[in-house]
Amino acid sequence: MKSFEFLQVNDTFIDIINSLNEGVNVVDKQGDLIFVNEMSAQYVNSTPENMVGDHISKYYPQAALLEVIDEKTTVFYGKVNHANGRKYMVKAKPIFVDGELEGGFAIFSDITEMENLNDKIRCLRHKISLKSKKDAFSNIIGSDSSLSSTIEKARKTVGALGGPRHCIITGESGTGKTLLARCIYYYAKEIGVIKSDAPFIEINCAQFTNKDIAAMEIFGCSEGSFTGSKDKKGLFEMANGGILFLDEAHALDNYQNLLLKAIESGTIRRIGGSRDIPINVIVIAASTKNLEEVLLPELYQRLGQYDLYLPPLRERSIDDKIQILIEFINRYEANVYDKYNINLNVMFSDEAKKILLNGYYPRNIRQFRDIVNQSIDCAAPLISNVKDSNLNILVDVQHLPVDSICTSENDKSRNPDDKLKSDPEVVDNIILELRKKGLGPRKIAKVLNKKGIDIKYYQVAYRLKQKGS
Repeated sequence: MKSFEFLQVNDTFIDIINSLNEGVNVVDKQGDLIFVNEMSAQYVNSTPENMVGDHISKYYPQAALLEVIDEKTTVFYGKVNHANGRKYMVKAKPIFVDGELEGGFAIFSDITEMENLNDKIRCLRHKISLKSKKDAFSNIIGSDSSLSSTIEKARKTVGALGGPRHCIITGESGTGKTLLARCIYYYAKEIGVIKSDAPFIEINCAQFTNKDIAAMEIFGCSEGSFTGSKDKKGLFEMANGGILFLDEAHALDNYQNLLLKAIESGTIRRIGGSRDIPINVIVIAASTKNLEEVLLPELYQRLGQYDLYLPPLRERSIDDKIQILIEFINRYEANVYDKYNINLNVMFSDEAKKILLNGYYPRNIRQFRDIVNQSIDCAAPLISNVKDSNLNILVDVQHLPVDSICTSENDKSRNPDDKLKSDPEVVDNIILELRKKGLGPRKIAKVLNKKGIDIKYYQVAYRLKQKGS
């Protein structure tokens, strides 16, 4: 091939290239390998002779050379995760002959051990920091100013000199309202505001569809109040001396007056009873809605002395999201160790982390947790196939439940007619047709995006590899 006459070198030069500790690949403008040194072949358990002539994506699905050919520019990646679980530092450049692109070359180094050591150090520091925290609020991960402000207000609900106070927690579904309520409870015990054996009673107010049943559950009932009734404590009595957590408090419509009376007077009267029972209860009301618009003004005034807002995951910083991701990885690893005595080391590739951290999660942290767990499950072998007590798992893009990760709020309500365009077989056929026309993964992704198909270049490269193209 005239454009690559410079590759017709003597054996000495080839020996020098093969003696390098770095991998070296050279491709033509179609992405087919025309030279591979021995180190590059070792990285993928092959030989230079077997690799030459194959498309580079067969061995390196996210090869920097794909971008070099597509964009005709130099590319440097500080870290690339390969399907074999290794990590590489890559620099790739295009090759021009008489101003025309003829191919490209890449030089890359294996940095796996160094990166694994860094990951272990980061995880160890995180675990040590968690163990060293004695604060009841340490289970709430993050350091954004809005979250820190909410936690500080939460401390004051029970820790202020004039307290403790009732409070309201608002936030979207899955932002951690129940967790914050329990943190307040543990903090109240920690500082001695309530006794160490004080109760934490939680009730979802939305479960009640009948006003009378709701009143009996919350305030209790006396024997004889209706046919067959017996003396029964309500939730207020059960929570006496501790905390009553009213989740989905916007469903309080039918018994707000009874609740207001209990909070103002510090007493309750069972349904059908004639005796006022003194209570000492901290009430925490939580909701996904604005309770000021739902509750009676007097009730909101009493409950909302401290209105604690939990931001959705999309409003949290990347640093906070990384901390949350690490926390869920640590929990997964700890759970596997407790159940099977297996030392698990889970890592997410840079591309997988980028997709996860920039996704839109309508159900927030709860949904994020489930997707992290599902991704690790997909990357991990079945327990019956694990033969070693030490196991490394690399979670890459293909392990993510992509259909569950919205890229924006608009993705939540995608038109059902668009499903045809997202049909895997239809998309694969389009990709193969575009590939036959000489387009690289990035240009194919751009064409598909214009057609309304949401796909990234690395997903295109992966599909091409699966199809052997």
